[in-house]
Amino acid sequence: MNKIPDNKRFKTARLSPNPPYMTDTFYAIFSTSLISDKSKLIEMIRELPLRIILESPPSGVDFGIQKGSGNKYETILLQKSSTSDLCFEFKILLKETKTSLYNFAGPIVQGPSNERFIYIDIGTAAGQKNSEWTRRLKIPLRDISTEIIEQILNDSSLVLETKVSGTAKDGSPNCATVKPFLGWKLGSI
Repeated sequence: MNKIPDNKRFKTARLSPNPPYMTDTFYAIFSTSLISDKSKLIEMIRELPLRIILESPPSGVDFGIQKGSGNKYETILLQKSSTSDLCFEFKILLKETKTSLYNFAGPIVQGPSNERFIYIDIGTAAGQKNSEWTRRLKIPLRDISTEIIEQILNDSSLVLETKVSGTAKDGSPNCATVKPFLGWKLGSI
């Protein structure tokens, strides 16, 4: 497990849940559900904390996490790159399936159920008016074992973490699907 070093190395953007133990999406599902026994709903839908570290992105470019899809999206956790790595911390929803596997869900999660991913919006895609870049970086949600998910769900000091390069070979912001993708691992809050 890796501890995040002091804040001198990272610029971190975090979502603060409202109420304290639920994201807005989870609260909306919880409060409007037709399931009368809300404890069953809590067992069916859980939250998984994620941390994406964008290593050495080019300076002066806006980056943020995409919430929503198509033309109806907003960029959240917006940060302007400088000389340090960028760190995005947020939660996604987990729905337990009949096969006891997990399905990643919520407005931050993109793609069909067998190919889920997270978008990082870049430049004008992140709302930056004067950027020469209009890009998105696709972070796959794959090869995450049920055992790792269970560890995180049972220990609030753990987070699912990945590190990806913020800069492409030509020096511009990295975009498209992360390649090579080194995967997700356990991290500490």
